[in-house]
Amino acid sequence: MLGSPIHNAEMLSAKDGRRICLAAGRPSGLLTGVMSPTGIARLVGIAILAVILLVVSASATFVVPPGHRGVLVTLGSVSPGFKSEGLGFKTPMIASIVPISIRQATADMQSAVISKDLQEVRTTLKVLYRIPEQSVVQIYQQFKGDPFLSLIQPRVDEAIKEITKEHTAQEIVQKRAAIKQRTLENARRKVGELLTLVDVVLVDISLSENLEAAIERKMVQEQEANKAVFEQQKAQIDAQIQVVRAKGEAESIKIRGEALAKNPELIDLEIVRKWSGQTPRVVGGDAAGAAMLLPLGPAPVTPRSETPNRAAR
Repeated sequence: MLGSPIHNAEMLSAKDGRRICLAAGRPSGLLTGVMSPTGIARLVGIAILAVILLVVSASATFVVPPGHRGVLVTLGSVSPGFKSEGLGFKTPMIASIVPISIRQATADMQSAVISKDLQEVRTTLKVLYRIPEQSVVQIYQQFKGDPFLSLIQPRVDEAIKEITKEHTAQEIVQKRAAIKQRTLENARRKVGELLTLVDVVLVDISLSENLEAAIERKMVQEQEANKAVFEQQKAQIDAQIQVVRAKGEAESIKIRGEALAKNPELIDLEIVRKWSGQTPRVVGGDAAGAAMLLPLGPAPVTPRSETPNRAAR
């Protein structure tokens, strides 16, 4: 028999409450299966398998960064070929990739050399080099550590010492560019094709203070000597010019004398050319032509016999 709506609602609420209490007090079948020892072991196994798959998949791939080449090493054995930059695959867990840079690198070094005149000269060099990609595997197999320290620096040091021993300390300073170029060529022959030696820059040359002062004095003396030689050569050239000029004038006079001897009329022509334009005030009675300007005839000769008579008179 149904009661009032309010009574019925209270009865339903009481039943639902008891059901909820029963449900909360008795666990469900799914939760009971998961929380059992078998279920926990299953979850742990799945997690371990996922981690193993993740590690294997990660170790099966590799990435070679830009400007590098990879060397593949499998259980201590080096693969003969290199790996190019980018993503690649390898045998998981037992293979590894060693990246080696093929970019141009710069390294500084110092070398103390002995000159031809037994003077110690300290040099500072900057070496530019790179590893060719075809040499990556060979360098990794045969040389340990930085290739500059094991391959390039000893050979550059040997090369510059072989060149500087042929020059004095002063020549090392004065012929800096030539010594740098010869050092580069000599070092390239020693390094060979295993590495690429791009350039060798001779940054600084240091001498002792006494040696620098002696070189400076010698250079000043050489400049003064060169100036004296130049002045001497200039004086010799000026003297030679004067000799040539005198010879030319003498030859000219000789030619003119010969011409006048062959042609006496040239004298009259020369007088006319040099005439100032003024007519003489006194002219002889027998003067004519050029003789009116200058007495060109022979001077009158007074007989010796007449001289005593004139004195007696």
